[in-house]
Amino acid sequence: MADAPVNATFQFELVSPEKILVSEEVKMVVVPGEEGDFGVLAQHAPLLSSIRPGVVSVTGLTGEVRRIFVAGGFADVSPSLLSVLAEEAVNVDEIDKGQLEQDLKNLEDDLGFAKDDPAKASLLQSQIETTKAKIKAAA
Repeated sequence: MADAPVNATFQFELVSPEKILVSEEVKMVVVPGEEGDFGVLAQHAPLLSSIRPGVVSVTGLTGEVRRIFVAGGFADVSPSLLSVLAEEAVNVDEIDKGQLEQDLKNLEDDLGFAKDDPAKASLLQSQIETTKAKIKAAA
């Protein structure tokens, strides 16, 4: 594989069940992979990774950085394209931290009542972890 030019760009697409959040040429993207964060530049080797709840950082053509919270999904990398299929995605600057803190309290209360239902407790625990990750992203 040849080295990519310093200013090389690639296509980045971020899709959630509701809509296409991003579809544009970018310089770099950092993805919260299941095994740790990984950066993608133009001419990256092919890769398929699950992603954990966290922040995708997108460096645009002019160097501006956009932060988008994703709650799980998959990243598919090729030399000229990165596609992220996210279960949930929202721009970090649109996150209402106060509302999330209330949601977290409610989820934790619900978890206390779900101890006799392992399936419900597992679902609530997953929602709690995602909400905590979203609060951290908004900080």
